[in-house]
Amino acid sequence: MKRIIECVPNYSEGRDKTVIDAIVAAIKEVEGIKVLDVDPGEATNRTVVTFVGEPEPVCEAAFRGAAKAKELIDMTKHHGAHPRSGATDVLPLIPVSGITLEECAELARGLAKRLYEELGIPCYCYEAAAFKPERKNLAVCRQGEYEALKEKMSDESRKPDFGGKWDAVAEKAGATNVGARGFLVAVNFNLNTTSTRRAMAVAFDVREKGRKNPSGDGWIPGTLKGTKAIGWYIDEYGIAQVSMNITDIDATPLHVAFEEVCRCAAARGLRVTGAEIVGLVPKRVLLEAGRFYLERQQRSLGISEEEIVKIAVKSMSLDDLKPFNPSEKVIEYLIDNKKAGLAQMTLEGFTRETASESAAPGGGSVSAAMGAFGAALATMVANLSAHKRGWDARWKEFSDVAEKGQAILDELLDLIDEDTAAFNRIMDCFSLPKGTEEEKAARAKAIEEATLNAANVPLRTMEAALKALPLALEMARNGNPASASDAGVAALAAVAGIRGARLNVRINAAGLTDKTSAQPLLKRADEIEAQAAELEKQVLTEVNNHIEL
Repeated sequence: MKRIIECVPNYSEGRDKTVIDAIVAAIKEVEGIKVLDVDPGEATNRTVVTFVGEPEPVCEAAFRGAAKAKELIDMTKHHGAHPRSGATDVLPLIPVSGITLEECAELARGLAKRLYEELGIPCYCYEAAAFKPERKNLAVCRQGEYEALKEKMSDESRKPDFGGKWDAVAEKAGATNVGARGFLVAVNFNLNTTSTRRAMAVAFDVREKGRKNPSGDGWIPGTLKGTKAIGWYIDEYGIAQVSMNITDIDATPLHVAFEEVCRCAAARGLRVTGAEIVGLVPKRVLLEAGRFYLERQQRSLGISEEEIVKIAVKSMSLDDLKPFNPSEKVIEYLIDNKKAGLAQMTLEGFTRETASESAAPGGGSVSAAMGAFGAALATMVANLSAHKRGWDARWKEFSDVAEKGQAILDELLDLIDEDTAAFNRIMDCFSLPKGTEEEKAARAKAIEEATLNAANVPLRTMEAALKALPLALEMARNGNPASASDAGVAALAAVAGIRGARLNVRINAAGLTDKTSAQPLLKRADEIEAQAAELEKQVLTEVNNHIEL
């Protein structure tokens, strides 16, 4: 899984478009960064920028944005309605996928250290990145705002975590609050009422803070941890909504919040007609929801990611008020910069490209494709079996198989393009200069490394396709008998992919100068082919038992 984080810096300038554009341009200079939103506010004199990418580029972009803000914003002249302590006021890092909050906290501390050491900007670390418990609260770090910063720097208990000297940089740039926090999901739940009071009552039922105790003694907590909510009326839609911020999507996933708001609304004679996601969500939020509703329906979870997301959208009526397009609302889909490759082509396009005079795609990519077909067919039989009339009690058994099949299918689809990329890398190495002895040595080393990689990729194809064969065997034995032949073709396709990939392992291994590195590859390839042949035999025996006349 790709490691993706979001950064949402707030800059103390919301009126001068030239300054805002320059800061955003500095962020965009970093390769691999995608700016999702720029939201300036005139009254607050503050701009919120949202950008995403992998951790290293995001941290670099955050640094460059802060450097440009330091250059262009003078805090001695800044006034606005929003609390602030620096030119770059807050700089939170937020995990989206493949990375933990703790890892983001370490990145935030490192970023704060770099901002001080290289730019001289004093920094406080807040929320998950806080060095002191009390500084988990941003308000504590920003207490007194910019105007109190000089005094705070002379106080050992209140000075920044990085930097403690009031100098020209601190005077002009102020202090930056660098932190790490969980992803916040903003969602509105649509109610079949126009009553703000009733919507507010449901909000009080569910939000973590709850409502004031009628006796006047403290608060009665709500049912959902990590949530904030209010009720309001929306003129545009003519309905009341429960507007919620989910600040901890691990404690309260979106679908859990939806179900609980539905329950509490029903208890008050109301009905939730749908939900509206405000802004963006990580992909996992919708995948978790889709899987939850599939399990509730006793349906197989081993379907495509697209279909799981569709189930989530329909189950929570995310398209109740307006169309919901995952490609515009899911962060990972917005930042997927992957160029369309062989696996994204139509079947006809891939076949004709293979038939062209180009040497790639070749046998390695076709072998991965055959393996993918094998995994796909085994998965299909599992899904058909999970949905077979009279087999409802066995849905989980087949769903588990289908989920494994989907994972193998994804792996093999990636290998279609990886094999062609490995071949192209060898070709590129042959084009390296060879005018001097040093260049010849460097070229020979690059060719050897690329050839070793080109032998390893089809070996990975063999390993992946081999994992599809036990699934085909299980489906031939226990799956829907009407699909026995499909389980058999799954085995034949997987074995064809394995045997084809083995030829590519051998031809690339033969090109290695260091034959000692070739031997383990060849040995493992022989082992896989032998295992595959035995499994193929077992699958076909089971299939033939089903279809004998």
